[in-house]
Amino acid sequence: MNPMSRAHTWRGSPIVPDLLLGAALIGLDVFVRVVPHAWHFTPLAASALFAAAMFRVRILSLAVPLIAMALSDSMMGFYDWRVMAVVYVASAAPAAMALCVGRLRSPLVLLSLVGASSIVFFLATNFAVWAFDGMYTHDLAGLSACYVAALPFFKNTIAGDLLWTCVLFGAYQIVRTLLASNRGDRASGAAA
Repeated sequence: MNPMSRAHTWRGSPIVPDLLLGAALIGLDVFVRVVPHAWHFTPLAASALFAAAMFRVRILSLAVPLIAMALSDSMMGFYDWRVMAVVYVASAAPAAMALCVGRLRSPLVLLSLVGASSIVFFLATNFAVWAFDGMYTHDLAGLSACYVAALPFFKNTIAGDLLWTCVLFGAYQIVRTLLASNRGDRASGAAA
């Protein structure tokens, strides 16, 4: 194993950096979900995509939104298990989609996944509310009313998913650029 690749792992284990990053992402997700915020304006989808892009053991990215949801729901309160199950699956969908796509190398692919994640979450969770909550009649009019009532939340979902994705991936690129620049400065200083 060359020294550079060893620097990216701890004692040769690729899972430790994944766990540390995962803990940080889960902490961010839980914090944002439990503090006052606009409904559905959370980093859940972005952190799931970021985990799928960064983890060496990529399957672990599915755990980030699921653990974050369980921890934050344990603080805020649980609800109908059927709706909750759909919400959890829809929250893990961004990581699952990213796993199917492969490495997220293109901003266009990343933005497509963000948009798809928002749409999947909106369609699945509101269908579950319509099917299990009893707030709406179980016909096409009730389903339509459920989706129309959820449109303001959908705007927040899209905005939050896009903003948090830009924050996470943008911060990563900035840090990466600064580190590369710092290494270049040191190398040119050593050569002088």
